[in-house]
Amino acid sequence: MRILKENCVALVIDYQEKLIPAMSGIDSLLERSEILLKGLNALEVPMIVSQQYPRGLGQTLPQILEASGGAPTFDKASFSLWDDEALRGAIEASGKKTVIICGVEAHVCVLQTAVDLLENGYQVVMVDDCISSRRPSDKEIAMKRAMHEGATLTTSEAILFELQRISGTPTFKTISKLVK
Repeated sequence: MRILKENCVALVIDYQEKLIPAMSGIDSLLERSEILLKGLNALEVPMIVSQQYPRGLGQTLPQILEASGGAPTFDKASFSLWDDEALRGAIEASGKKTVIICGVEAHVCVLQTAVDLLENGYQVVMVDDCISSRRPSDKEIAMKRAMHEGATLTTSEAILFELQRISGTPTFKTISKLVK
């Protein structure tokens, strides 16, 4: 199934000060995530940012907030974004049925959110190079489970070009610069 930008909203899950340093492949995770978010911003895909218990895990990293273009940020205590009333309301209010997911941790908040969205009729797109866990094996199993549940796996570059669809536009030029 083709993923169309007009049908998409992105969830930017828990890129927090005290959580991100513990993630596997942190440098690549942050680099690819910034590219994804800047590209989604250029494509005008709405984004929603979550923070898990910020008093204990810190705030969202400044570079992630900047790359997301000032997207609304929600604090949460639940692992699944769907279980948080304000976040569920923001997802529903977007009117979008395709949800692009990036963030941490793959086997906790990311997976539980994906499963809940799938159960509620959303198409879920997991951006593999923008998702991590502390242990690579936890991410690997989480991504396999998400696929088994019905999620689509992609990469940051693949989803940006799929959403762009054609070359020769100012947005295409922006995305091309980002991925190079």
